[in-house]
Amino acid sequence: MTQRSYSGLFVAEGSSDAPLAELIESLFLQRGVDVRLSQPDFSLLGRVAKDVGSRVSAGLRLAGEPADLIVVHRDADNAGHAARRQEIVTAVSSLKVPSALIPVIPVRMTEAWLLLDEAAIRLVAGNPKGRMNLTLPKRHEVESLADPKNVLRTCLLTASGETGRRGDAVRNRFNQHRRQLLELLDPSGPVSTLQSWKRLLDEVDHIVAGWEPYRD
Repeated sequence: MTQRSYSGLFVAEGSSDAPLAELIESLFLQRGVDVRLSQPDFSLLGRVAKDVGSRVSAGLRLAGEPADLIVVHRDADNAGHAARRQEIVTAVSSLKVPSALIPVIPVRMTEAWLLLDEAAIRLVAGNPKGRMNLTLPKRHEVESLADPKNVLRTCLLTASGETGRRGDAVRNRFNQHRRQLLELLDPSGPVSTLQSWKRLLDEVDHIVAGWEPYRD
């Protein structure tokens, strides 16, 4: 049973990453903690710089109140997990806010988390009973792929079975398909074996442990 609800701010790289907020809320709920993550509409402020500090600061202004938790999503890309995490920690620390912080850092890109569920890929591609070989990477390979986004694009197109103009339409819906795959991501499924996902769980557990004395 949850004793109180915690407020949070979720800042993602792009709009198609929005389902990650609900996923992270579910991770806290599994641990008996109710966290509500707001997602800022930066368009209300006009132009907001892309760096982490500017986006978090803008998000807090839009929320209009302090947040118990700040969650920042950034792909590791070529920088690597450690460098990306330090970037996020430094940026948020510079704002001098009392919020707890969770960096969400897929390696190398969020698409790597989406390449492990063949059934979901076929479903989102609109051809759930398809038999085409998608040549999906194995679990131990996805976090070392140079360009998992391109691999996912190719897999979705292959799974759809479409060519020509219909194939072009599939390609153009990539962000929509990507968002749907995030919505379908099973936190207890194959992604749970990935090192970057395990790090995320460690971050969540650390926050929950820190809040434990204040939950009565």
